[in-house]
Amino acid sequence: QVQLVESGGGLVQAGGSLRLSCAASGRIFSINVMGWYRQAPGKQRESVAVMANTGIPTYADSVKGRFTISRDNAKNTVYLQMNSLKPEDTAVYYCNHLQRDGNYDVKYWGQGTQVTVSS
Repeated sequence: QVQLVESGGGLVQAGGSLRLSCAASGRIFSINVMGWYRQAPGKQRESVAVMANTGIPTYADSVKGRFTISRDNAKNTVYLQMNSLKPEDTAVYYCNHLQRDGNYDVKYWGQGTQVTVSS
């Protein structure tokens, strides 16, 4: 099992910045993908940014140029720096950890942290 603890959400005005953190603990394998998803009211959960342990990031088109994902493999922690926030970024943000366990890819989720951007 892998446990994920998120922090850093909150309320910010449009144009502002927030930084999310997610620390993983438990049975972590060296090859994994960590990232951030979000879910706005009435919408499906969507991928925001993910990064493999190799350090290669992938971003949703809607956040490219504004959000930056990074990770500290020694601390099993992933970060999401969010700049130039827009009201449409308002959502619950979930940390995700994906690793292969035997023949299966297993996903773990954090509890979610609310990000609210006021106009």
